[in-house]
This record gives sequence, structure tokens and C-alpha cells, in this order.
Amino acid sequence: MKKLMNIEPSRPLKGFLAIIPFVVILILYWNASNERLAENPYDKLLPSFTQISDAVERMAFTEDKRSGEYLFWEDTGASLYRIGLGVLISASAGLLFGMLSGLLPVLRTGFSPLITIVSLIPPMAILPILFISFGLGELAKVMLIIIGTAPVIIRDIQNQVRQLPSEIIVKAQTLGANTWLVAIRVVLPQIMPRLITAVRLSLGTAWLFLIAAEAIAAQEGLGYRIFLVRRYMSMDVILPYVLWITALAFAMDFSLRKISELCFPWYHQQEAGK
Repeated sequence: MKKLMNIEPSRPLKGFLAIIPFVVILILYWNASNERLAENPYDKLLPSFTQISDAVERMAFTEDKRSGEYLFWEDTGASLYRIGLGVLISASAGLLFGMLSGLLPVLRTGFSPLITIVSLIPPMAILPILFISFGLGELAKVMLIIIGTAPVIIRDIQNQVRQLPSEIIVKAQTLGANTWLVAIRVVLPQIMPRLITAVRLSLGTAWLFLIAAEAIAAQEGLGYRIFLVRRYMSMDVILPYVLWITALAFAMDFSLRKISELCFPWYHQQEAGK
């Protein structure tokens, strides 16, 4: 008889087991919402599915009377632009500075302490400084994402470079490769999949900083809309927005994982074999 820890569920069973928690949550919410609305039809804490559907229709598929825009999609576009730009810059900085500081001892000695200290500064604590320095426009919001994610990515890539077998570096130099060729031909292919992993791990943090920045100073965006309607306790709007943010974050993470599996299958084979 197999022990429970050694039983691997089949593929259909995996899908079924993955769906169960979501079904349970929906049923519990539906029951709780019905109970509260039965006691008070004007209760706003747990709106019914019909109320949520009406709110989605109003926000996503009905033009706003004041602006003539579809607010849901305007908010989505603004937030995706900010987080996309911030994560792209953070990933580029993480790749460049992480690879160079991991490969060059001189740069690592002078650069690592600064990155370590910056990575320990709570980005939310310097949010007022960013708004004072860069104003209330897009730059401050993007900078908050960069400051919150880039140092962590840099440290991760730096550690990954330092963990590369020294033998391959020595062999490349023995064959006549200079520092530039070692970085481009040897180090870069090895750390690219790790860069994607680091970016995936930073997505949650990036969304957190984006929502915080939009809540404080913005005229559009998913975070801005959530904090705007909270004063009216509009849970029928807040809940779809939260679910949509979660779906966008999941889609970004899923896309990055598939890109990594497609471009670097050898890396995932090694990870699976560990």
C-alpha cells in the first residue's frame, strides 16, 4: 500500500483539486451575501453576484457621462503602462548591474554595499520624497516601482553570476576570451532564465507599489479607482477590480514562465531534476 506522500494525482484529478478551493470560496461568499442582503437589502459589504455584474457593466461597457470613456479599460491601460515600464527598467538594470557586479570584483566591492542598503529601504517610506522630487506625474509612480524591485533583482543576478562554476570562466579566458566576451557569451546565457524568475518573483511587489502610488496621486488607474470608490463603500466595484488585478498579475507571471520554458528548456530540466 502506497503512503499518502507518495501518491501522485493524475492530470484530471490535479485540475479537479485545483478548482475545489475556488468553488468552495464562491459558495461561501454566495451564502454569506444572501444572508446579509436578506437582513438588509442595502448592505454594501457583500454585494450579490448580480450587483457585481451590474457594476462591471457600468464600469467596463458603459461610457462615463463626464469623460466619455470606459473607465475600467482606461484604468487598466494606465496601470499596465506604469507597471510594464517600471518592471522593464528594473529588469534591464538588474541584468546590467547584477551581471557586471557579479563578474567584476572591483565593481562588486564598491557597488554591493550601496545596493544592499538601498534594497533595505522601505520604498513606501520615500514615496513623499519621490513626489516632491519628480512631481505627481507618471515618473514618480514608475520610480517607486523601480526603487522597490530593481535592487532585489540586482542582488539576485549578482549572486547567480557568482554561483556559476569558475571552471567555465577560466576555460573561456584560456581560449582567449576577454571580459566582454565572457560576459556576453558565457555569463549572459546562463543568467537570463534566472532573470525571468527574479522578475516573476518581483511582480507582486511591483503591483503593491503601483497600487499605493496610484491611491495617493493619480487621476486614473486601478489603484486610484479602488481608493476613490472606497469612500462610498462600493464593494461591487472594488471586488471586480481586485479580481482583475489578480488576473493581470497571474497573466504576466504565466506569460513570463512560458517564455522562459520556451527559450531556456535546459534550465527548467535542471530545476525539475533537483
